[in-house]
Amino acid sequence: MALSRGASAPDPDDDVRPLKPCLLRRNHSRDQHGVAASSLEELRSKACEILAIDKSLTPVTLVLAEDGTIVDDDDYFLCLPPNTKFVALAGNEKWTYNNSDGGTAWVSQESFDVDETDSGPGVKWKNVARQLKEDLSSIILLSEEDLQVLIDIPCSELAQELCQSCAAVQGLQNTLQQVLDQREEARQSKQLLELYLRALDKEGNILSNQEESKAALAEDAVDTGVGKETASGIALTSQILTALKERPAPELSFSSQDLELVSREDPQALAVALSWDIKKAEAVQQACTTELALRLQQMQSLHSLRNLSVRKNPLPEEQQSPKRARQDPE
Repeated sequence: MALSRGASAPDPDDDVRPLKPCLLRRNHSRDQHGVAASSLEELRSKACEILAIDKSLTPVTLVLAEDGTIVDDDDYFLCLPPNTKFVALAGNEKWTYNNSDGGTAWVSQESFDVDETDSGPGVKWKNVARQLKEDLSSIILLSEEDLQVLIDIPCSELAQELCQSCAAVQGLQNTLQQVLDQREEARQSKQLLELYLRALDKEGNILSNQEESKAALAEDAVDTGVGKETASGIALTSQILTALKERPAPELSFSSQDLELVSREDPQALAVALSWDIKKAEAVQQACTTELALRLQQMQSLHSLRNLSVRKNPLPEEQQSPKRARQDPE
C-alpha cells in the first residue's frame, strides 16, 4: 500500500509540506474525485488507486484539465493553486478537450489538425472564446494567432458568445491587442539585442568557430546517418518548425503548449531538423523555457488575485464540492 511505502522511506521534506487539495478524473470521464497530496509522486499514486488504473498502464501522466499542460515537476506542482483540476493519462492516452473543463482552445495535436482542416476557423475562435469565458487570465497563454483571431471577430458575435455587452467585449479586444503589441515590442527588442551581439561576435572572431562546429555536426550526421533518423523522430509539427526557423523571437508567437513541446524536445534532434548548430538550438529552447515560466508565473499571480477577490466577495454559484460526479444526460 502507498502508506506503508511512505512509512518505510520517510522524506524529511515531506514532513513539513502541507497537503494540497486537488481534483482528479480520467481522460474521458466527467466524474471528479477530491484528493489531497503533498507531492506530485503522491498524487500519481493516489490517482492510480482512486481511479482504478491498471498497473500495466503505468506510469501515469498528470496534465492540467484546463489546457493539457503536462505536470512532471514537483516544484511546479507545489506552485499550483489549491483545487487545481488534473486529468490522469494512462498508457498512450492523449489529453483531449472536455466540456466539463469549461472550454479551451488546446486539444490533442490530432484533434487540432482536424478542427483546422475540417471545421474551419469558425469553430476554432469559439473554442478560444469559451476558454476566455471560463478564465480571462488564460489570455497570457494564448498564441499570437489565437489573439489575432479574437481581435478580428466582429464585436457583436464575440459578445453573443461570451454573453457580455458590446462595450465590455470592445474593452476585451483592446486588451488582446495590447497583449499582441507587447509581444511585438518584445520581439523587436530581442532583434536589436541579437544584432548587437552579432556585431560583438564579428569583432571577437567567434563566428568562425561556430561555422567549424556546424560543419563538424553536419559531417557527423552524414557519416553516421543520425540526422535522418532524428529528424524523422522529432515530435514537433511542421508549423512549429517553420515558425522556429523563420520568425524572429519565435517563442513570443507560440502558445504555452507549443512552448512546452519545444522545451522538451531533444536539442540534437532539433538542431538537425532545423539545420542549426547545437548551441543555437539550445538557446532557442532556453528562450522557450523562460517564456513559458514567465507566463505560468503571471497566471499564478492572476489566480492568486482572483482567489483573494472571491474570498472577499464570495459568489454562491462559484462554490464547488471537492468531489462531484456529473451524470450523463443519456
